[in-house]
Amino acid sequence: MNRASVSHPQPASAPPTAEQSGQMSHREVMEALSGLLLAMFVAMLSSTIVSNALPRIVTDLDGSQTGYTWVVVATLLTMTATTPIWGKLADQFDKKVLVQSALVIFSLGSVIAGFAPTMEVLIGARAVQGLGVGGLTALVQVVIATMVTPRERGRYSGYIGAVFAMATISGPLVGGLLVDTVGWRWCFFFGIPVALVAFVVLQKTLHIPVVRREVHIDYLGATLLVGGVSLLLVWVSLAGSQFAWTSVTSIALVVGGLVVVACAVYVEMRVARDPVIPLRLFRDRTTSLATVASVLIGLAMFGATVYLSQYFQLARGMSPTRAGLMSVAMVGGLLVSSIISGRLITRTGRWKNFLVGGMVLVIVGLLLLSTIDETTRLWVVGGFMAVLGLGLGATMQNLVLAVQNNTAQSDMGAASAVVAFFRSMGGSIGVSALGAVLSHQVADETARGLARLGIEGGAGGSGHIPDLATLPEPVRAVVEHAFGVATGHLFLVAAPFAVAALVAVLFIEEVPMRETLDDDDLGARRAPEATVVLER
Repeated sequence: MNRASVSHPQPASAPPTAEQSGQMSHREVMEALSGLLLAMFVAMLSSTIVSNALPRIVTDLDGSQTGYTWVVVATLLTMTATTPIWGKLADQFDKKVLVQSALVIFSLGSVIAGFAPTMEVLIGARAVQGLGVGGLTALVQVVIATMVTPRERGRYSGYIGAVFAMATISGPLVGGLLVDTVGWRWCFFFGIPVALVAFVVLQKTLHIPVVRREVHIDYLGATLLVGGVSLLLVWVSLAGSQFAWTSVTSIALVVGGLVVVACAVYVEMRVARDPVIPLRLFRDRTTSLATVASVLIGLAMFGATVYLSQYFQLARGMSPTRAGLMSVAMVGGLLVSSIISGRLITRTGRWKNFLVGGMVLVIVGLLLLSTIDETTRLWVVGGFMAVLGLGLGATMQNLVLAVQNNTAQSDMGAASAVVAFFRSMGGSIGVSALGAVLSHQVADETARGLARLGIEGGAGGSGHIPDLATLPEPVRAVVEHAFGVATGHLFLVAAPFAVAALVAVLFIEEVPMRETLDDDDLGARRAPEATVVLER
């Protein structure tokens, strides 16, 4: 205080630079954000551009419904496993170099996937892609949290939601066009130039200070965690088709997975010097409840929506391009709600109402979509998808905002990565579990339909993805009905998880968005008695 009173005032025409003040101007943020959003775009595009191509890919590579599921799960799994590690690295190393490294890894996986000769190679390449996507998913949020205050972060999170919407809209459309013209392999090659542009833009525009802290990466905890989750995912996706639910193999996978997960928890609590998932973060009520909600939202969102493209192609007989067009409804709702909610949060500093309202819309959207089959009018399906999109846009990014607002700047990388980690874990479980539900129900419905036609076995009964163009009309109608009914059932199965997420959100205590990058005011709000110590 005394120093400030005798120091000479700074001229009004020479405001401090970003390096001097620790904060960036809106122009500097937007310049840096352009490269970050490109990186985020290429990460989101990796999933959406392939979605409409998967039925053709699986057919060409002679895959099965289980293979279809694992092309998606492989990316989600490695993304989930590495997200907290990327977050930890962000607290130690240059964040720009880390983002660029993630782009390089993603591009390498894309090249391998594009030349994949078999389903096994493709699934492995998708796992490599997931390593890069995990970095991009975690690091973009961390870098934005480094540049702007929580109060202003709502506006920029709206931009992330808009990019997510753009990737989700353009991905299926571009992917469908590529499949129908030059072939599905270009769905993997297409993202490489975008990643290169993002790399160059980041090199030129992203300039943030490197704050190095002593961090020890918990490789043992991360390995045990991904190992345990992988065993459980293998059980969920293969049980009932490759082996019986009550077989020795099934029991071994479940027991082994639970034991390894328990070991991971022990390591995180007792052994790790700097755990990959810092359990102390969960002492904060907002972080704990937002994490629970993220798992459940990831399970409901990824688990249900990833199979919509399959529904449009196999239950409605659409081409990949037309199936891509059908995603516009849901993504349009997501685009509108993410931008509007982000701006209103920045204006008011309040965020809980958007989370509650968004979760209500997610539940309503899932219940509405649970009524669809192969005969539902397309404009009705589109309306249901728009409702779900409105709900997702108001919840996904804003849960991250709520956690970041209650987190010290020194823990920002770990906390942001934890939310993304558990959302991805929920998505991995959802895609795998609901994929198994879909496969079993399609097989059962197809077998019943074929039996009515006097046919034993046949298309779909073995779990393989059928090529509708090669099927006789009566058999094709049976397969379309099977996929239509099974897809509606998936949304009904996902709805209870969304209800549980709403309950978690309702118990989150709203704390107004703070307006500084440092966490001094955070400490004051959490522990008022500490203010006296700080003032001394």
